[in-house]
Amino acid sequence: MRAIVVGAGIVGAACARSLARAGVDVLVLERGAAVGGTSAACEGNLLVSDKTPGPELDLSLLAADRWATVAAELHEELGAAFPSVEYERKGGLVVSTTADGADALRAFAATQRAAGVDAQDVDTAGALALEPYLTRDVTAGVLYPQDAQVQPVTAAEALLASARHAGATVLTETEVVGAVRSPDGRLIGVSTPAGDHGGDVVVNAAGPWAGDVARRLGVHLPVLPRRGMVLVTTRMPHRVLHKVYDADYVGATQSADADLQTSTVVESTAAGTVLIGSSRQRVGFDDRLDVEVVREIAAKSLRIFPFLTSASVLRTYGGFRPYMPDHLPLVGADPRLPGLLHVTGHEGAGIGLSVPSADLLHALVTGSAAPLDPAAFAVDRPTLAPYLEEAS
Repeated sequence: MRAIVVGAGIVGAACARSLARAGVDVLVLERGAAVGGTSAACEGNLLVSDKTPGPELDLSLLAADRWATVAAELHEELGAAFPSVEYERKGGLVVSTTADGADALRAFAATQRAAGVDAQDVDTAGALALEPYLTRDVTAGVLYPQDAQVQPVTAAEALLASARHAGATVLTETEVVGAVRSPDGRLIGVSTPAGDHGGDVVVNAAGPWAGDVARRLGVHLPVLPRRGMVLVTTRMPHRVLHKVYDADYVGATQSADADLQTSTVVESTAAGTVLIGSSRQRVGFDDRLDVEVVREIAAKSLRIFPFLTSASVLRTYGGFRPYMPDHLPLVGADPRLPGLLHVTGHEGAGIGLSVPSADLLHALVTGSAAPLDPAAFAVDRPTLAPYLEEAS
């Protein structure tokens, strides 16, 4: 079997690795440089703490287990000469600063515990013991030991390197411009400016650009770019010990609003910088720096960590997340075009969910047992049906 994977971000890299290790002949096509899009403009989150009970949380719990295994496999396979993916199960701490916020946070954590999440309620004193530099206005907190972190660019490059070791070929600067179909209409390859490439299946793993790739192949896919920005400070003494964010963050991730939304997420890096986020905004692919967004992110971060008042911002960066209107990733075959599969729509969770999504793809392509029911992530799921159109 030959599979063409469109996209060399972390999702495409994970898919390529999983299929190649199963003996599939894999060709990865990337229109630009490998790991040059969303995967290079994010924080590397591997979170369960921000997921509401349901299919995405189930996938995140699988990710929490799988990433520890995959990080160890990559280190053993690639050796000490390859940069570390910096996998760290640092844990997440969600805090509130109002009484109403405390009640809502505890209630949300209770629903997650019922779904299998390790969510530990902590009072003000407990939150300050975990994070001594937090604001004294904290009214409640929830500790999530399963939350983890990787260096996203290195992790994606490592997955690609592993895929190559397993026999995959990666072609960069190669844009997919059309479909190659059999006489009965099945997708049997893709066209590029340099010629056609044939395959038994085509995997659309193009992130925020997956909708455009789908259109070129002949189907409509309601994937939209949702922009986010992050601030990076200069190096400083290590004062943030977990991934810390305010209780508003969960609501922002689940919102369908196109307007600007910001919530505080703060964490330290191994290099000594502090990452401060985050924002969500649907502005198409407009990548211009918006100072007002930066100002709002910075101002909100001071409510959680007042010591950041004296911090200097080294740089800012932004990226586009693949947003789906029903807030669920897309992993599955497209019934409108046999031969086409999609793995996209993870929005801000693509780093963490890349590996288990690749596991699902592996099961669908090879016919092996899936680690969980893929029906919730299918193209023809009921919650996505209103947004789909017939194939062109």
